[in-house]
Amino acid sequence: MVFSSIFRKSASSLSSLASRLTRVNRNYRSAVFTASNYLHQKPNLSTFLPNHYFSSATEVRKPSSDESLLRVIDSEVNCAEETDDHNRMEETPTGFPFKIEDNPGQQTIILTREYQGELVKVDVHMPDLVTGETPEAVDDDDDMEKPNQSSIPLVVTVTKNSGTSLEFGCVAYADEIAIDSLAVRKPNNSEDQIAYEGPDFHDLDENLKKAFHKYLEIRGIKPSATNFLFEYMLNKDSREYLRWLKNLKNFVEA
Repeated sequence: MVFSSIFRKSASSLSSLASRLTRVNRNYRSAVFTASNYLHQKPNLSTFLPNHYFSSATEVRKPSSDESLLRVIDSEVNCAEETDDHNRMEETPTGFPFKIEDNPGQQTIILTREYQGELVKVDVHMPDLVTGETPEAVDDDDDMEKPNQSSIPLVVTVTKNSGTSLEFGCVAYADEIAIDSLAVRKPNNSEDQIAYEGPDFHDLDENLKKAFHKYLEIRGIKPSATNFLFEYMLNKDSREYLRWLKNLKNFVEA
């Protein structure tokens, strides 16, 4: 399938994510150990006594624990810049019907398009990655339906001119898009009232479920689009992680 090529392309991204977790765990222990030693040092009372031999404008130095933390963050920034694909941008495939809104610092991206007078909006979340470890056996067949596949959570909203919308909670896998929930949203519904949202989607008639999958497919929600989104969100995760590290560094240095 097309998604298999995506996983091969994503191998370096997944390995860099795994190495990142290892580095963070190791660096965290190092930083905590250093901070613990600092906190258990006996205070030097002479520093609290007046000293007429020094200027009153003594330079305030950062605690050694802060300096150690900065070194750890710097090391992680360098590793992220060398190993992660934070500068790589996926080329939008031909025929991709959505406009992409990607705001730096945000956890999600937003896709929008118009289809026959409807507004189709898709909130795309960070992918749930599966690294190859075998999960523990679960008796529930539904829970084992997709045990070893990475996926992307999606919220698809189709809105009519009247303001009424259908909201789908979906999960995109390698070769299919699963619908987990479906609700009708009306613009004049009070937030204090709990609207009836219908039965569990999985309890619907099979023909009705297939019809809703087709409904989303003709509006652009199909594996050929989500394959691209999977790779796009992996790259976004790398960019956001590097931005997060630099924000941490700026805060500690301030």
